[in-house]
Amino acid sequence: MLNLKDFKMKIVVCGSMSSAAKMIEVKKSLKSLSHKVVLPSNTEDYASKKIILEGSGESPERKIKFDLTREYYNEINNAEAVLIVNIDKNEVKNYIGGSAFMELSFGHVLNKKLFLLNPIPSMIYTDEIIALQPTILNGDLSKIK
Repeated sequence: MLNLKDFKMKIVVCGSMSSAAKMIEVKKSLKSLSHKVVLPSNTEDYASKKIILEGSGESPERKIKFDLTREYYNEINNAEAVLIVNIDKNEVKNYIGGSAFMELSFGHVLNKKLFLLNPIPSMIYTDEIIALQPTILNGDLSKIK
């Protein structure tokens, strides 16, 4: 039976639920690199379209009903690292949405290692993301140390 000592690092993966399929792909790759990986609730259901995204992402009603922000904060608190899967969305290259930005910030405040799958996007809060000093992986998950 595997325990946490058998893993290199526990990594919480964050990103827009529109990138659910990519998050699942990233999880498989990280597991092959001996990391323990946590994905957002229902990632598989979003990827398979069992749950349909409302508007630009997960509905506020679902976030409130299932207390998803607090749930993921607790996951980040119990991990060593946060990885944002930032892929193109809404004509923004390497998009980072509001929830992923908050999760990155939680990780920063909790002194976790911070990673972005792709370069920092050009958005209204680009300066704040830069100030958090995440490691940019440029798609190479083997750079996670």
